[in-house]
Amino acid sequence: MKIACVLLLVALMVHESSQRLTVSGKTFRLNNQQVFLSGGNLPWINYARDFGNHQWSKVKPKIEEQIRLLHQAGGNTMRLWVHIQAESSPKFSSSGFVTAPDNDGTLLNDIKDLLDTALKYDVLIIPCLWNGAVNQDNAHRLEGLVTNQQKLQSYIDKALKPMVAKVKGHKALGAWEIINEPEGLMIPGVKDNTKCYDTVATQNDGMGWAAHKYKYKDMLRFINWQAAAVKAVDPGALVTMGVWNPKSNTDHFGKVNHYSDACLRLAGGKHAGVLDFYQFHSYSWQNKWDNVSPFVNSASAYGLNKPIVVGEFWEKESAGMNMNELFSYAYNHGYAGAWSWDLMTYGPSQRAGMTHIKNLSNHGKVHIDL
Repeated sequence: MKIACVLLLVALMVHESSQRLTVSGKTFRLNNQQVFLSGGNLPWINYARDFGNHQWSKVKPKIEEQIRLLHQAGGNTMRLWVHIQAESSPKFSSSGFVTAPDNDGTLLNDIKDLLDTALKYDVLIIPCLWNGAVNQDNAHRLEGLVTNQQKLQSYIDKALKPMVAKVKGHKALGAWEIINEPEGLMIPGVKDNTKCYDTVATQNDGMGWAAHKYKYKDMLRFINWQAAAVKAVDPGALVTMGVWNPKSNTDHFGKVNHYSDACLRLAGGKHAGVLDFYQFHSYSWQNKWDNVSPFVNSASAYGLNKPIVVGEFWEKESAGMNMNELFSYAYNHGYAGAWSWDLMTYGPSQRAGMTHIKNLSNHGKVHIDL
């Protein structure tokens, strides 16, 4: 009887895990099948004001319409932004400590309703918490979380963990993304004997385009602690972050993978606080891809042992490639997903790219059932 009970428990656990997105080597799996995450970035309706403070009800019809259109086109994943740079959430005290997810107490239910809505259309959601691509943190709220450990812990305890707990195990949750393009706020040209913190290799690569604010030690701790917190609340949840260019996320091409397990653990000290998959962004410059772009390399060129998603790209800066070619290239060159930018502005052509690959299965199924 005991053996039978144990076998039943194991079977139930396997069934439950198979219903959620998981990582297997360099690929994603869902319902015991390899899948390719084809989709796009919404990424907001009202910048930094889509969730919390009774804001969701105003934007839900537009977001649900975009989810429906993405599903209709054959896509399966959508990336949306949550706090951005703390313009409207979470709630802060006057001294910069987080006291609640938002001022009016609606953010948790808003995220839950977003996932419930996506579930109806078999679409996975990637909530991106923070943004480093611009410098508009005039109140220094995000800055406090990055540089002050006590303030970061207040966010984790008062906002992040409650948010993760609210949607723990949700089938429409693809992954939590900690931050978008932190390189925009990193200080270039910092020499450090620890390669994880040294930015000399990226001094002339464009790092710090928005502002020179953060050292890698602080940013990596910021990511490590939040990733570990997500795992503590929901061990089955996946965690990622989005880099502006593969240059900061590989040890090949003469670069340094600052977001390796070793670097994140070194900076933050939390063993569980690592990424489950990597996410590269790629835009051409003067109609040319750089030599590190995913659109001139196969995924194997980066020497990474996790899935890689091409998390941002668009036709405006694509070295002449159209959207069908971009989605096809990512699908056929070892990547585990492709999310175009952005659906509100350039939705029709991007959805056409999703439709172009929707029936493929040799490198992972695109059609999913949640």
